[in-house]
Amino acid sequence: MIGSEIAKRYARALFRLASEEGTVEEIYNELSGFSRTLRDNKNLLEFFANPIFDAQEKKAVLNETLAKMEISGMTANFLNLLVDKRRIDILLEVEACFRSYLDELMNKVRVKVKSAFPLTGETVDKLTVHLAEMTGKNVEMTVEDDRSLLGGVVIAVGDTLYDGSVKTQLASIRELIREEM
Repeated sequence: MIGSEIAKRYARALFRLASEEGTVEEIYNELSGFSRTLRDNKNLLEFFANPIFDAQEKKAVLNETLAKMEISGMTANFLNLLVDKRRIDILLEVEACFRSYLDELMNKVRVKVKSAFPLTGETVDKLTVHLAEMTGKNVEMTVEDDRSLLGGVVIAVGDTLYDGSVKTQLASIRELIREEM
């Protein structure tokens, strides 16, 4: 699973609270939205990570930012808790852990496919069906073109990597030749 043990603990606690309230997806969307705001605004991310600023200054900026967003009380309280505990810097990890708990709840697996050339819609559909059968889960797939692969595909299903790229095969052949010399 993604993230540090501390991030997992915070994510698990928030997930349990959201489950009790029946708002898991809403809380994830809010957490994701706030994390996206931090990723998009490097200055804001650096401000929260900077130990020079005290918790009160960070909470003031946090609450000002939250006022501009539609954030529930639970998410706002959680973010304030992270500031109080000087853990706001792990928010992106917490979000990733929370998402993995949500995926588990929804029987979903995230798949990342890298291909040397653009895949057709039909190929993507067949791949999605095959991976759903293989994993027994609903597949959410992202596809990227990566010309450096030279040919073939690389598929990441959770923590498992299936590498059928020409680049990796050539590297393996190169290594075998070195061993023989």
